[in-house]
Amino acid sequence: MADFPKSIVIKEEGPREGFQIEPGPIPAGRKIELIDALSETGVRHMQIVSFVNPKRVPGMADAEEVVRGFAPKPGVEYTGLWLNEKGLERARATGKLTLEGKISLYPSEQFLLRNNNRTLAQQVEYVHRALDEYKQQGIPVRRGSISNAFGCNFEGDIPVPRVVAMVGEMYDIAGEHGLDITELTLADTMAWATPLHIKRMIGAIRGKYPEIRINLHLHDTRGMGIANAYAGLELGVVLFDACVGGLGGCPFAGHKGAAGNVCTEDLVFLCDELGIETGIDLEKMIGCARLAEDIVGHPLPGSVMKGGSLERLREASRRAR
Repeated sequence: MADFPKSIVIKEEGPREGFQIEPGPIPAGRKIELIDALSETGVRHMQIVSFVNPKRVPGMADAEEVVRGFAPKPGVEYTGLWLNEKGLERARATGKLTLEGKISLYPSEQFLLRNNNRTLAQQVEYVHRALDEYKQQGIPVRRGSISNAFGCNFEGDIPVPRVVAMVGEMYDIAGEHGLDITELTLADTMAWATPLHIKRMIGAIRGKYPEIRINLHLHDTRGMGIANAYAGLELGVVLFDACVGGLGGCPFAGHKGAAGNVCTEDLVFLCDELGIETGIDLEKMIGCARLAEDIVGHPLPGSVMKGGSLERLREASRRAR
């Protein structure tokens, strides 16, 4: 029998993940419009911008303007992404975002070179520098992250033992800085994961590190996002990243068809039908998905935004009887 959790936390990443890859310029005002709408859905954690080189990621050139413009809602945590010291300083200078550090490791050097312009050794050096900086600035660090944990378009399959060993490396680094890591993000950045792969990876990690809380970041390039999320739910995973409407994709994945994270409203719908509480209003999230589609000006891959929820059909059926 599946060990479904009673409730989960969905971290919305559509505004950051989505708008970073769109080819056409999107006005900051429209980005802010989506962020403010998402704030009304019941989402409690939202990553809204990334502070990266605007020459490499033009869609995030207006990050500061977007942060200045959105209206924070009490009870919602708004964060940004950065990959180096300059990005952290930009995020800190906004004075408006929740800052949280993490230990980011990569099993694929080829992807790391494209995404961060670093070798594996240089990434570890950066992590140590970053942790020192976080300590100086009082920025908490409770999370580790392993990107392309399931496979890489440049290096192929990522063996499960390599990822387990990297979790051990993460703990060693944390220990050197007196940190207690309680959460681990496993990112299927290039959508190589399958449900069986998800179960094997989580099983192996929990077998050695049973206390760690797993967060799944599941890209949907091959249509496995919701299936992989279901596999995680069966194992009791309670933390998921998602993107409204299925927005987004990684600009350095080396795949023209790279898709965003598992679709938020589709995941909420699945959880509603399984009796798993998310705290998110599905109808409001569907409205946000349609708004996102209007903003980017092309169809988005979300399914529930097109088919609608079943509650309205159930209500119509009850009235018809």
